[in-house]
Amino acid sequence: MNKEESKTVSEILEELSNASHVQVRSSTELAAHVSEAAEDEDEKRIDDGRGPLRRRTDYRAVRKAPRSLSLTPWQVLHAIGLGAAAARQGAGRGLAEHWGSLRYSQALEANRGRFLQLSSEGRDLLRFYKATQSGEIGTGFASLLAEHIVRSRYPDHSVSVIPADIALKAGWTLRSSGTGPRPEPLQRRPHFFVEAWQPGQPSKIFLMSSKGTHSSVHQVYKQLSTASAHVESVHIGPYGTVPYLLIGTEIPAKESLALHVLEAPGTTLLRPPGEKTGIDLDLALTQEEFMPEVLLPAEGDRTTIPGFQVLPGSFAWFSVVLARTEAAALTAFTGGGKPTAQYLTKEQGRRHFQHDTHANTARMRDAEHRIHDIDFVGTDHIYRLNGTRVEAFSGLERSLYTHLHHGHVNEYRRQVHDSRGQWPPRSTAKYWNAVSIRADGTVLAIRLRDE
Repeated sequence: MNKEESKTVSEILEELSNASHVQVRSSTELAAHVSEAAEDEDEKRIDDGRGPLRRRTDYRAVRKAPRSLSLTPWQVLHAIGLGAAAARQGAGRGLAEHWGSLRYSQALEANRGRFLQLSSEGRDLLRFYKATQSGEIGTGFASLLAEHIVRSRYPDHSVSVIPADIALKAGWTLRSSGTGPRPEPLQRRPHFFVEAWQPGQPSKIFLMSSKGTHSSVHQVYKQLSTASAHVESVHIGPYGTVPYLLIGTEIPAKESLALHVLEAPGTTLLRPPGEKTGIDLDLALTQEEFMPEVLLPAEGDRTTIPGFQVLPGSFAWFSVVLARTEAAALTAFTGGGKPTAQYLTKEQGRRHFQHDTHANTARMRDAEHRIHDIDFVGTDHIYRLNGTRVEAFSGLERSLYTHLHHGHVNEYRRQVHDSRGQWPPRSTAKYWNAVSIRADGTVLAIRLRDE
């Protein structure tokens, strides 16, 4: 009997709520290794006749990067689930993508030094599934690190991490038209937009590309060099000026996890021409059909290259895109359906949320729980963990949910911004084995169920 098999489900759930450390590494040496990996890849591409990749090369060590983060495994699952809630991958629909995060309930544990690492269950994977695991777990860690970095720089702002593909679909067609492969810059895109915002004020925007690997640190260098091509495809304002974060999660088989991060510093402010403020985020989102091209500085013969660019004249529209895409993810996290559909355009997948039926859940948004004296509305999910019935609940604070249910994004953002720093930090609660409450007002909780 191995270590995992000897654990009771109660012990597994307890571990989900225990805080551990995750190493964060950022240095000029890391930037140099990533540049070397990019040069090696481009040499191979040139030999193959494909030519070098377009990349952002202005990355450097993150200023005042934290040496570590203190996280519970349940917080990581919360981040994974929220990031996937509005996704439409394969045959899944929003809520099913969110609940997929629970597959990692036994994947992480603390070592003797209280640093997070893979558990024996997390290591016991078929080879073909490891890439999925490293990518999804890496996304959870990366979004938490990006939030931490941006929030530490703008403590008077709220910070949202928004799936880039869903946001971009409001203005561009991302799928192939069937006339042959699209240019590489249209195939490689950042994974998230990180938005630092205050109600009624222009937002500060960052790109973030996330990678994860079970291999060695040398694979991290290669992945981050590829990530530099992902962020090169999107430009907000003038070419090559939007700041970004490149984050690679190293998930070794036996050692502790490590997050490797680089940045291109700077500030991109979504201030529309005319110094207008107070953009109405309650307005229904307009689907645009922009050309997938980027304006180059006035040098040489070429004036545009393939890519995605938001010019100042579209800053107000893009502010609405980000806020309403986040609202879609939040309502999808609580159960999807029509409250989510109202925030999405047709190209963003509105039709997949227009009916309150779901193959994985007969009733949605039918669960209400009071956790830490806060009322939450959402959806619960009963399943078996090692043969034992457990209940997981995902929800949103009741008044915040009411705002989003009725399409009041302005009021949601005003209230959640006023509430920052006031959410209970405790990782357990009465009647619940593990709890995570985020600054956006969402909760993810889990407990044993009586047979």
